[in-house]
Amino acid sequence: MLGVSAFDYMAPAELFTSKAAKRPIRYTRFKSAAKAVQYAIEELPRELLIGTTLEVNEDRYDGYGIRQLYENPNYPFRRKAG
Repeated sequence: MLGVSAFDYMAPAELFTSKAAKRPIRYTRFKSAAKAVQYAIEELPRELLIGTTLEVNEDRYDGYGIRQLYENPNYPFRRKAG
C-alpha cells in the first residue's frame, strides 16, 4: 500500500462494502479515487466504513486508510462540514 502522500486521486477506483447491518457485500466502480473516497466518507453509514475496502491501482485501503485519504491535504475536493 502506498503512503497517502503518493496517492493518485484521479485513478479509477473500486469500493467494496461489507456485510454489515444485514446488507450484502456491495461493489461500486468510480472514475476517480477521489470520488470513491468522498462517497465512502460522506455517503456511507458510518458503521459500514469499518468493513469497506478501496482498491486503486491494485493497492487496497481499509476504512482507516480511506479516512486518512479524505483527511490528507492533497484530497482534491472540499470536505463536508461536521
